[in-house]
Amino acid sequence: MLLIDVINDLEFDGGEVLAEHALPAAKKIASLKSRARLVGIPTIYVNDNFGKWRSDFKQVVAHVIEDQTRGRAIAELLRPDDDDYFVLKPKHSGFFSTSLDLLLRHLGSETLILAGWAGDICILFTASDVHMREYELVIPGDCVASQDPEENERVLNLMRRVQEADIRPSIELDLKVSGA
Repeated sequence: MLLIDVINDLEFDGGEVLAEHALPAAKKIASLKSRARLVGIPTIYVNDNFGKWRSDFKQVVAHVIEDQTRGRAIAELLRPDDDDYFVLKPKHSGFFSTSLDLLLRHLGSETLILAGWAGDICILFTASDVHMREYELVIPGDCVASQDPEENERVLNLMRRVQEADIRPSIELDLKVSGA
């Protein structure tokens, strides 16, 4: 399971609007992550490095929570566990100039579950790369948020149609170790 940009201070233009839509999705993601953990599906946090090439994921988490940012409530809800993985990304796709593909191969992944924000940017770009690498793609529609809910719905349907993504709500997914 890839959690994309969920540890985010949301301190940017439009961040307040995104936070409003992301909080309900974060609650669904937390539930899905718990279910995935029970059947041995690993979680990988794929997070923006905010242009700080010396950034460290633990510092990103600490900043979002300790500095009273807009994203604090979400980060507290989705705080990484000690056995979770993380990959810092410099651009929109989780694959671009990262070790994500190597990590997925190491884990023996065949199906990827994507959740996070923003659906119309980083989820979309990562989903395109997932599809091109021929993984099975699951993007629970209730675990993705964008600033504009209508655009979020359009892009989810685009990913269903073009990238063959399963966009069913998270509660409808029958999780098992070999896939979703």
